[in-house]
Amino acid sequence: MFAQRPVKSLAETLYQDLHKSIVAMDILPGTPLSENEIAAAMGVSRTPVREAILRLSDEKLVEVVPKSGTFVARIPVSALPAAQIARRALEIETTCAAARRATKKDIVALRDIISRQYAIVETGDNSDYHVVDDELHAKIAEIARLGSLWDMVQQVKTQIDRCRKLTLHDPGRKSFVTVQHEKVVDAIEAGDEELASQRMWDHIMGLQLDLPSMVQEYPNYFIPDMDLTAT
Repeated sequence: MFAQRPVKSLAETLYQDLHKSIVAMDILPGTPLSENEIAAAMGVSRTPVREAILRLSDEKLVEVVPKSGTFVARIPVSALPAAQIARRALEIETTCAAARRATKKDIVALRDIISRQYAIVETGDNSDYHVVDDELHAKIAEIARLGSLWDMVQQVKTQIDRCRKLTLHDPGRKSFVTVQHEKVVDAIEAGDEELASQRMWDHIMGLQLDLPSMVQEYPNYFIPDMDLTAT
C-alpha cells in the first residue's frame, strides 16, 4: 500500500500515501491504523509514521484515541456545508473568469479532458474518474489565470472528496457529472459568464443535495453532528 520512492522525507512519503488512501476511501472511516504495522511494511522506525499520523490528525483525517488506538476518522457532517460554500464561491469565480479569457486552444484542451471522462464512463473504471474530474476543474482555473484559487479549493474540499468517492457506487453518476462538465465547457466556449457560472453552481450543488441521503446510507462513515436537511 505504501510504495517507497524518493521524496523529501520518509514522513512526507507516509503522509502522502496515507492521505491519498484515506481521501480515496481505499481505507474506510473507522479502520484502525497500527504504527507498528505501517512501519514494518515500509521498513522504517515508528518515528516518521507517528509524524505522518499527527499531520493527518491535524487535518481531521485520523483520530488518535488515548488508550484505544488510532483510527481513520469518520467524516464530520458539520464540516461539509462550509466546505461546499467555499468551494462553490471559488469555482464560480474561476469559471466566470475562464469564460472571459478562454482561447480556442483552451477549449480544445477542456474538450480533450471531457473525452477522457466519457471514455472512463464507457469502461466502468472508477479508479481514475475523479483524477480526471479534478484535472478539468484545475484547467478551468488555469485558463482563468487563477490557479491559486484551485489550490485553495483543494485545501477546503478534503472531506467533500471523501463523499464524492461514495457517489461512484451509483452507476449513472459518472455519466451525469460528465454531461454537467460538458455544459460548463459549452458556456465557457460561448463566452457567457453568467451561464457558465450558473452551470458550475448547478454542478457543485448536485453533490450538496445528495449529502443527506449519503449520510443515511453510510451512517458508519459519518459523525452526525449536524442535520443537513435543516440547512
